[in-house]
Amino acid sequence: MPNALPPAYAIVPPNRPLSGRVSPPGSKSITNRALLLAALAKGTSRLTGALKSKDTVLMAKALRAMGVEITEPDATSFLVTSLGRLTAPAAPLSLGNAGTATRFLTAAVATIDGTVIVDGDEDMRLRPIRPLVDALNQLGIDAESPTGCPPVTIRGTGRFGKGRVEIDASLSSQYASALLMAAPFGDGPIEIALAGKDIGARGYVDLTIAAMRAFGADVTEDGEGAWLVQPTGYKATDFHIEPDASAATYLWGIEALTGGKIDLGVSADAFTQPDAAAQAIIASFPNMPEIIDGSQMQDAVPTMAVVAAFNNRPVRFVGIANLRVKETDRIRAVANELNRILPGLATEEGDDLIVASDPALASQLSGRNSRIKIETYHDHRIAMSFALAGLLVSNIVILDPACTGKTYPDYWTMLAGLGVELQPDG
Repeated sequence: MPNALPPAYAIVPPNRPLSGRVSPPGSKSITNRALLLAALAKGTSRLTGALKSKDTVLMAKALRAMGVEITEPDATSFLVTSLGRLTAPAAPLSLGNAGTATRFLTAAVATIDGTVIVDGDEDMRLRPIRPLVDALNQLGIDAESPTGCPPVTIRGTGRFGKGRVEIDASLSSQYASALLMAAPFGDGPIEIALAGKDIGARGYVDLTIAAMRAFGADVTEDGEGAWLVQPTGYKATDFHIEPDASAATYLWGIEALTGGKIDLGVSADAFTQPDAAAQAIIASFPNMPEIIDGSQMQDAVPTMAVVAAFNNRPVRFVGIANLRVKETDRIRAVANELNRILPGLATEEGDDLIVASDPALASQLSGRNSRIKIETYHDHRIAMSFALAGLLVSNIVILDPACTGKTYPDYWTMLAGLGVELQPDG
């Protein structure tokens, strides 16, 4: 983890193409899946290429509290040893604002014989989890969330039920992924079916199933929007985690905005994560499409929206309603901060985000000497995406830069390594 960061960074536009070799951190999404599956597998699993960030540290800490031995032999590896079952922790699990860890563990702890409380910080307590709780109830599991958000209390009996369960995953695919990963501990086969065809970022369910199969699960697709999971449990295995595609979007954004070339060491088509689809859209700058459907690459939307501010034509982002229930309301946050750079630059229209776009934006603002202080809302993706605006616009100041530690602890070190001057502010 990096040393303490200042309360704000002012970014000095480099006024030149940025080029170099940057290795993105490991995928947060896959790291947290692999940590949980290794913890549910009997034996020792070695996870390589892993991300060590706030979210994955919180997941590992929670798993240790439930009897799993996790060591860290190097900066990108976890060694996970488990008896193949979790045990009730002595205290509530506190998971900050880590959505993946909170949702995944809410289902996983239902396999425990005992009572577990899954909780988070004040921001996590505003993020919906009722669809997952309702699905657990369908399986006969005593789970309750009075507010529809964390904390969730699960009174497990060591049994996960069997049969068919329907889940509304329209707000988040993580609900379906959470159920899928716990389902191999059923009393019999479990069929998990979507309630309706809407699902947030379906590609992340594919990531879940691929990881489950790597750890020995038997999962088959059972018609459109349904999966049949056999009660196999999991087997320990060695598992390599690919780089984070969401983190790669910032590097693709740097290339597009500065005309540089960043060697990631991996091609966009080598990623299995859905956010990698953003590469082709970002690469089309300054002629990005007029309409961008962000439904299957939600974490890439803030990056694309900031790049779109300098596009040759306006861009409308659609299919992004789920961004309202992320670490913050990202539609509102992106619109607010683009308008802080220039009033009228962004508009919310229902759950669509419209970026007015102006290829002359940087020169238009070149004479303004006052600082443009970007509020980040404790949201790593807002901080990282709006730092890209500072590559072209003078006097951009990113507040709370330390929030990037959630998924990309070395983000500012990476920018400095490419030659971007970062001035501590405040």
